[in-house]
Amino acid sequence: MIKDIATPGRTKEILEKHGFSFKKSLGQNFLIDVNILNQIAEAAGMSEQDGVIEVGPGIGALTEQFAKRVKQVEAFEIDGRLISILEDTLSPYSNVSIHHEDVLKADVKKVLKEKLQSVKETAIVGNLPYYVTTPILMKLLEQRLPVTRIVVMIQKEVADRIAAKPGSKEYGSLSIAVQYYSKAATVMTVPKTVFVPRPNVESAVLRLEIRDIAPVDVKDEQFFFQVVRASFAQRRKTIWNNLQHNLLGKERKNLLADALEQADIDPKRRGETLSMEEFALLSNQLYERTTDIS
Repeated sequence: MIKDIATPGRTKEILEKHGFSFKKSLGQNFLIDVNILNQIAEAAGMSEQDGVIEVGPGIGALTEQFAKRVKQVEAFEIDGRLISILEDTLSPYSNVSIHHEDVLKADVKKVLKEKLQSVKETAIVGNLPYYVTTPILMKLLEQRLPVTRIVVMIQKEVADRIAAKPGSKEYGSLSIAVQYYSKAATVMTVPKTVFVPRPNVESAVLRLEIRDIAPVDVKDEQFFFQVVRASFAQRRKTIWNNLQHNLLGKERKNLLADALEQADIDPKRRGETLSMEEFALLSNQLYERTTDIS
């Protein structure tokens, strides 16, 4: 019988066998609780006809749980020292391929097309390094990959920001960016004690159900996100001050006043009080009035 990788004893045995030492610069924290891994796998909701892209397999703890459940796993690992360890720990599973690549630079769309063309659905999963969580998620979302959902372990604070609703202190440009492409929900909070080494922060499992159609109609996506980012540039400032100082300039204040009036938005409101629908209305009004903002 194959022993699970994600137990304190087996993890220690694997690390000692290969003389592995953790690199802080790569944000490496390995899960040592099978129950948590099972819950992540269940949250992904994949069947034996489905496929998985994994980001950062580490020593293969989560990879193993998906290898038991799905048709094929394609895992991206940046740390070359872990490749031989993964080949060892995952040797019982013929349905796992390891790519020694930084997922931020990898052609994930090509891997999906070439390696997972025969599966029914695909999910992206992973225990993401906290220092690159946002760049990884935004790359995967912006590419509009043919995947059903993304289920990842990330810093709880970031998960709270991503899933936040208008009016809350966590709500910001990241909330809107992620929720534009997906429906976000926090599945569970994960204590520090189930990692080795223990991180300094709490973690959470985030599930993103990928949208087929954007929840709002915008005339120009790039401009929409420019307006959103500018509106949150300084959280204590009003929407009027932020957009005037960070996007339009004082010479266009009449244009801004007109756009806010047409969108029925009080210029004294702050960005965190505006819904995505209101940001869409405002950005469309502004876009109609100017197309020369870079």
